[in-house]
Amino acid sequence: MAPIKEVVLERTYDASPETVWQAWTTPEQLKQWWGPDNVTIPECDVDPRVGGRFYIVMEAGAAMGPYAGTKWPMLAHYTVIEPYTRLAYTALAWTEGQKDATMIDQTTELTLTAENGRTKATVRAAIHRIGPQAGGAVQGMQMGFTQQMKKLERFLSS
Repeated sequence: MAPIKEVVLERTYDASPETVWQAWTTPEQLKQWWGPDNVTIPECDVDPRVGGRFYIVMEAGAAMGPYAGTKWPMLAHYTVIEPYTRLAYTALAWTEGQKDATMIDQTTELTLTAENGRTKATVRAAIHRIGPQAGGAVQGMQMGFTQQMKKLERFLSS
């Protein structure tokens, strides 16, 4: 069955594949860059092995107006772990307190390619199933992942 929506984004970072990999697999680092603009990460747990759990919670900041304080958990399990080159996971994300209505069932794959001392990161994310109130999240998927990749760039250059 074809996904409801799929995005593919590429970005090249001034960092080694090992450094980018650590940013994607270390909770303390993920908390500093994960998610779209104006969110923080109050919770993060990562077990980067096939079958391992990846749990992260985004919380909307004041700049998100009426959404301020809203939490969006994501529970994922890794399906592919190839250190420094590729990881993939299946995930279920939702708005806290509204799981059935807002759930998003998705898959995400990250591929890292070394290029002259830099790393090209390719993210392929696909939504396969959604709750009846998740349409806005589907529409904002491209923007959210784009902001997240820019945040990772700022984190890696700091």
